[in-house]
Amino acid sequence: MMSTVGAATDELDERAALVPAACLFRALGDPSRLVILQHLTMGEHRVVDLVAHLGLAQSTVSKHLACLRGCGLVDSRPVGRASVFALTEPELVLRVLGTVDELLAATGEAAVLCSNAGEPRPAPRRGAGR
Repeated sequence: MMSTVGAATDELDERAALVPAACLFRALGDPSRLVILQHLTMGEHRVVDLVAHLGLAQSTVSKHLACLRGCGLVDSRPVGRASVFALTEPELVLRVLGTVDELLAATGEAAVLCSNAGEPRPAPRRGAGR
């Protein structure tokens, strides 16, 4: 029989082992970062190209790219005065994005309705449906 201390230690070890995965999911949890990843599956892009595609400020795109680089998902190389970004593991990113699409299809995209995830939704109006 496992002691309470042993069970608590096992739970802490399990949680600690999942911290990197949780950090990766947090990085993938922003729609703009997902669009950047999807766009980079088509090949290398300059920041200016991503800015034009996303319609976001250059500083915002740069912050998203810094997050993705920090997670090891993208890397950059200088080309003249610009930086060109690319996926570090394009095949794996494509598989993850494809698996997400499959999971969303299988769950009927229930994640959108989850009160603990996603964009905040407006509260129901009082008296609605009366």
